[in-house]
Amino acid sequence: MNKIDKLSINTIRSLSIDAVQKANSGHPGAPMGLAPAAYTLWTKILKHNPSNPKWFDRDRFILSGGHASALLYSLLFLTGYNLTIEDIKRFRQWGSKTPGHPEYGDTPGVETTTGPLGQGFANAIGIAIAERHLAATFNKKNIEIINHYTYVITGDGDMMEGIVSEAASLAGHLGLGKLITIYDSNNISIEGNTNITFTEDVGKRFEAYGWQILKIKDGDNDIEAIEKALTNAKKEKNRPTLIILKTNIAFGSPNKQNTADAHGAPLGEEEIILTKKNLGCPNATPFYIPEEAFKHCRKSIAKGEKAEAEWLKKYNLFCQKHPREAEKLNNAINLNLPENFDNILPRFSASEAPIATRAASGKILNTIAKQIPYLMGGSADLAPSNKTFLQDEQEFQKQSYNGKNIRFGVREHAMGAITTGITLHGGIRSYTGTFLVFADYMRPSIRLASLMKQPTIYIFTHDSVAVGEDGPTHQPVEHIASLRLIPNLIVIRPADAAETKQAWSFIMKNTNAPTALILSRQKLPVIDRSKYASETNLNKGAYILADTDKKPDIILMASGAEVHLAIEAKKILEQKNLSVRVVSFPSFEIFEKQDNEYKEKVLPKNIKARLSIEAGINTGWHEYTTDNGASLSIETFGASAPGNTVLKQFGFTVENVVAKALELLN
Repeated sequence: MNKIDKLSINTIRSLSIDAVQKANSGHPGAPMGLAPAAYTLWTKILKHNPSNPKWFDRDRFILSGGHASALLYSLLFLTGYNLTIEDIKRFRQWGSKTPGHPEYGDTPGVETTTGPLGQGFANAIGIAIAERHLAATFNKKNIEIINHYTYVITGDGDMMEGIVSEAASLAGHLGLGKLITIYDSNNISIEGNTNITFTEDVGKRFEAYGWQILKIKDGDNDIEAIEKALTNAKKEKNRPTLIILKTNIAFGSPNKQNTADAHGAPLGEEEIILTKKNLGCPNATPFYIPEEAFKHCRKSIAKGEKAEAEWLKKYNLFCQKHPREAEKLNNAINLNLPENFDNILPRFSASEAPIATRAASGKILNTIAKQIPYLMGGSADLAPSNKTFLQDEQEFQKQSYNGKNIRFGVREHAMGAITTGITLHGGIRSYTGTFLVFADYMRPSIRLASLMKQPTIYIFTHDSVAVGEDGPTHQPVEHIASLRLIPNLIVIRPADAAETKQAWSFIMKNTNAPTALILSRQKLPVIDRSKYASETNLNKGAYILADTDKKPDIILMASGAEVHLAIEAKKILEQKNLSVRVVSFPSFEIFEKQDNEYKEKVLPKNIKARLSIEAGINTGWHEYTTDNGASLSIETFGASAPGNTVLKQFGFTVENVVAKALELLN
């Protein structure tokens, strides 16, 4: 290691431990051990432009162990991204650009939000999938406009998480050669040495998954070996690579190196002074940056600008020679829709046979895919049930990266995070499919996509106890309410094929948040809206589907299949000289974005009674039923029997809706 490399690496270490110390909070140990590998990657290997963090053909870097964020912020600052030394000093403070774990959108150069271990690793698989698909779709002979790598740094904690096993297995199967993972094997966790819980051979595990395994014995010092391993990893075209990097946590600290104490707590001012002296740092002053190291790392700016300029020449040639393809790529990057988008969607008539909303969704999805080339996704081994397979498209496999159907296998958790990664990459709108009951398996991934406001599409079918014979293990009752609790996630449960069509229209136009589309297994009639004074208006979240000429005595509110019960109950109640309004309520989140005037129009306050009807727990409905209302719901687990029998036993019949309404009014 030469002098400037050593000085730069120790500057990264110093900045990281100073940031943690000033915040009196954070994780200094991993940044200290990882500094040589991170420095080597960022200054010698990584294709990036600090002046333009969104350059489309940049290499992507993900710090899966997001607790080591001080390392990433130090790299971003030193190599010239839009971070200042003041930002480093405000590490973990309110409103800063340097939060405790990296957050997408808050900090230039951060590719994804990481922290919950394993999520970043799985995101990276999605990013690598996106790169391979776009390269196969748009690259031409002698004009490669999509050609970049995805690099990940993981740690022992990541490797313990089940999501990593799921995602790594799929990555190996797909042969994602442009995915390179540096595994920081320092053998320390919060509770102590990892040998108290984690004694497997990670290399052999990943080798079994189909990965190339490279090993570096001295990750704390041997940057020549690190650079050689990264270079060799780039040469492997048919397998992802795992570089096992042996490091010492808190390298250089005289008293805390290789201890659990250094994992998640500041070193302390005295220990920092001793550490800097031990490392040979020229100055122990907090946040001191040697001018020589600063200038050396800042060479990344000119290097990155040159790399992007060379790429732009290729891109301009591509646009000149292939204008239609260039337009397609531009539309994909910007998620543009055709001007007549709504007109291309299939129509559903009340005169047609009843159709499950999952089946209607499948027809709509396939129609959209024919018009929107950038739509890509798949199911967790449930495509025939979820109706998520694109009939006219190939599968995304090792020999057909241009395919748009992803076979995720029974890997719901990884599927969720991988799909987020695909969306984060850009140029693809991605979707997933599984049964609603398995939303719990995906929840951490859905939460992070919602935090990042990524427009991922979650298709959840088999939405209630109407699943029937499979019983309570497969009958979702709490899941819709649970999903509605996630900030930024839009949950839509359409009543019929017509609302499903409008839901898809809303989803494709909304690129600022993820959406959970909740669909029925059972067939549902298409509501004949010509009989009522209302039209489908899912874009408002809730709307008056069937009204009365007089002030309503009661408002029946429902989502999904239960809207049909409300319509039939209205007919019977009107025979009893009661005025009834039926409100279709497909989405709480969309409704809450409407102004108070519209909300009051749909759900006026001075009504005798309100009754919500939904085949799940009633959490969330209280706000709309208020003091003069009630809910027809399910507050326990389901049961195994034919779907209609289960619904009847839980009171989801027209007769019971009528009885509940009369009880409220009396």
